[in-house]
Amino acid sequence: MFKKILKSYDYSIIAVYILLCLFGLVMVYSSSMVRAVQYYEWPADIFYQKQKMNLIFGFIVFLAFAIFPYKAYRNKTFLIIMTGMAVLGLFAVSVIGHTTNNAQSWINVGARKIQPSEFVKLSVIIYLSAVYANKQRYIDNFNKGVFPPIFFLLFVCFLIKIEPDNGTAFITLLIGISIILCSGMSFKSISKLIAICITIGLIFSPFIVMKFDKIFTEGNKGRIVGYLDPFGTYQNEGNQLVNSYLAIGSGGIKGLGLGQSVQKLGYLPEPHTDFIMAIIAEELGVFGVAIVLLGISFLVLRGIYIGIRSRDPFGSMLAIGIASMIGIQSFINLGGVSGLIPITGVTLPFISYGGSSILVLSIAMGILTNVSMFKNYEEKYGNRNNQPQETLRPVQSTIQPKYNIRN
Repeated sequence: MFKKILKSYDYSIIAVYILLCLFGLVMVYSSSMVRAVQYYEWPADIFYQKQKMNLIFGFIVFLAFAIFPYKAYRNKTFLIIMTGMAVLGLFAVSVIGHTTNNAQSWINVGARKIQPSEFVKLSVIIYLSAVYANKQRYIDNFNKGVFPPIFFLLFVCFLIKIEPDNGTAFITLLIGISIILCSGMSFKSISKLIAICITIGLIFSPFIVMKFDKIFTEGNKGRIVGYLDPFGTYQNEGNQLVNSYLAIGSGGIKGLGLGQSVQKLGYLPEPHTDFIMAIIAEELGVFGVAIVLLGISFLVLRGIYIGIRSRDPFGSMLAIGIASMIGIQSFINLGGVSGLIPITGVTLPFISYGGSSILVLSIAMGILTNVSMFKNYEEKYGNRNNQPQETLRPVQSTIQPKYNIRN
């Protein structure tokens, strides 16, 4: 049986995950060494060494979650503890949080900083997947099946928003929406939910306009101004985006060469975190950008494929939620770097420097690998115990994955 389990693992996911992390480690060193010396007066390899330790610990955690059965996360006691810790972490940030880049999003733990909102994204995926999997028999009942999990989603998004961390709050909300759309609700129920959201949005839109100055900080408004007119505000709000353009344009097809970036020499702020893709484009050109995009795209599409093929609704929503988290965060980061959307301060998955981000992504990839293993094992060897499989009710919505149904 052990050999069958080993054969059921999707080693392509593991390989791409490791390659992206190693590629990111190289680029963190290249993009951060000048800033470490000039800005912080630290050793040139300080961020590289920290990220290396983050990756080592992250890989150990990945292996643990890849082995541990994902179905245990559906336990009610576990869900209560997990959601309780997520909420307490966000409350702790508001009390003892450390402020960086105008956002009070980190908690100092010794020499390390932890960002609770990163872990909340994964908590939302597990919680919504488990709750909606348990509510399949009455998934279209708004009072019992639809609204209770949505209240939790909106509550944690609100707590992240007031840090303020609009980028992470928006990502968390979109992740929740992606799971809701794939939860098994009928097209009629989804349409009704969308209509309710639009109505609420129209009701509160005048309030948002009137209280715009209080809802959005000066930093948020500055990012919007810089996005709308980067060259006109080059000396202030648009500086970061213009330097990103210069980095991307300088790289061209072949790039300037590894370590040869000009923009990292004090021109582009945060070159090893938010804007690491601009440095990759400048140093490695289209080839370097393609490596990152192809790797991330593979993991996203693979996650969606696993979700569609999984016979377990909980595993299906977990896989789709994890794929959505990676895809949405990547789009928002790349959109900000390229000027497609306003800058949000969101890091690029697997590539940017960050301990909390790498740890959460490693846990997520471990869970996805475990879901894939169970799916492959059932497809290859069947349910040897002849136990009935829990299934999702037939769904009319075209966005809903097609689940196999067994009695």
